[in-house]
Amino acid sequence: MSDAVDRSITVTEMTPMDQAIDVLPETTAAFVGRALRGPLNHPVLIESVGEFRRRFGDVWSRSSLGPAVRQFFEHGGRRAYIVRVANNARGALLCLPASGSALVLRAVEPGSTAQIRAAVDFDGIDDDELFNLTLQRVDPDTGLVIDQEMFRRAHYREGADGFIADMLLTSTLARVEQPYPTHRPESTGGPDRPFNSSYIDHAQGGSDGHELSDYDLVGSYTDASGLFALQQVDRLDLLYLPPPGKGRDLGLTSILAAEMFCRERGVMLIVDPRSDWVTPSKAVAGIRTAGLASPNMLGYFPRMYDRDDDAGAPRAVGGALAGLLCKLDRSFGPWHDLDQQGMGFKRSLFASFEVNDADAKLLAREGLNTVSKGPAGRARLRGATTMGRGSVSHRKYASLPVRRLCLRVISAIESATRWTVFESDDEDLRKRICSQVVAYLSCLADMGAFENDRFVVECDAGLCRRDDQLGHGVTILVVFHPLGCTEPVSFTLHQTVSGSRVTTTAFAPVMENCA
Repeated sequence: MSDAVDRSITVTEMTPMDQAIDVLPETTAAFVGRALRGPLNHPVLIESVGEFRRRFGDVWSRSSLGPAVRQFFEHGGRRAYIVRVANNARGALLCLPASGSALVLRAVEPGSTAQIRAAVDFDGIDDDELFNLTLQRVDPDTGLVIDQEMFRRAHYREGADGFIADMLLTSTLARVEQPYPTHRPESTGGPDRPFNSSYIDHAQGGSDGHELSDYDLVGSYTDASGLFALQQVDRLDLLYLPPPGKGRDLGLTSILAAEMFCRERGVMLIVDPRSDWVTPSKAVAGIRTAGLASPNMLGYFPRMYDRDDDAGAPRAVGGALAGLLCKLDRSFGPWHDLDQQGMGFKRSLFASFEVNDADAKLLAREGLNTVSKGPAGRARLRGATTMGRGSVSHRKYASLPVRRLCLRVISAIESATRWTVFESDDEDLRKRICSQVVAYLSCLADMGAFENDRFVVECDAGLCRRDDQLGHGVTILVVFHPLGCTEPVSFTLHQTVSGSRVTTTAFAPVMENCA
């Protein structure tokens, strides 16, 4: 999919046919939370802290999203989608005089620091019912214009061609509110006005709304809001929901909904320890009470202090953990654990509780990895387990590197073979698919991602065709033995015109019979 997802239009770009599969694409994370400004329920790709500040505002004491994103980039992250959510926040209000009435505009993006302004002129117009409208978004810190939209030959009368309320339905800056003006808006410029006074600022500032609830974070699948706004993003690897506010923990409803989303999309969810998990015994009791168990969840204990933080309270470091995982994938590959040289947290962070070896083993059995001091004095994540504890079907995915490697392989093959459903069904198609996937797995084997260089790739090139075109598809069977796994893993990918589906395979070819 294109990195830019704009104005509710999603463009999905398929990998060209027969193109080599990228062995180590840059790991992409996603964050959902509250911000000072920016589009609501809309994924925005950022690649630096500076980009986040320009689009969503600076670090805000009423939100943990900004600090989490900063942690992400400080610890090696490079690509992150940000979804801003809010609870009853409103945009600024602008009133443009219109001969006793007014053209009332409401900013699309809510927030107390979001600033837009508007100007009306009659340049090139000889009709006394038409006007030109210019909208601008202004950076509140620098005063520079960061976005501008121009609407020419607009009409103030409802039902007329070019009615301004209809024209602004495509705007990312403002919408028209009722009551509609009874006359054409007056020009905001003129020779008697000083420089730059042709623009009218908002008459009423926006609001930031209330603290987030689980409903705001989860959102709606149908409306593609909250975390479900990430449906618009084609490929994700990590998802993190920072605590919804200072001194508040993420609700269990949000965690369960996020886990369901990650399970369907093949994404790892990073889960913070609760603020009252101050000892290993309380963490164990808490995880058992919550009943959280999923191989798509990564947990850790304890929270960490930051020497640069005057408040002194332990903080969640899920954003930093996401950044370290991105750095790990780039440096070593997702089939390794984080207990590697150069994979430590920044020096100002240190664990709020010193966990001994016995407690670390107890926490690992419950699916929690331990943050402890490394050889160079920098804290590291010890252990490499998912939260898929106690499940026989998920036993092989209790290993975090194994699970992450499997998710990466499935995602890469699924994305790279979408072209196959539009091809003619024949032996040549089967050979091309197998060649593409075998080349990819061979590269991973050469890099040491597998226990050995034996793997299986089989393809049913369109034999599952049905009378309806949506049922037409390609089935790909893949078997390989991940590094550190006790046994091979196998899955079947079903590619159809209507989408793809991945299932585990109980009866797969025997690895020993494969060259």
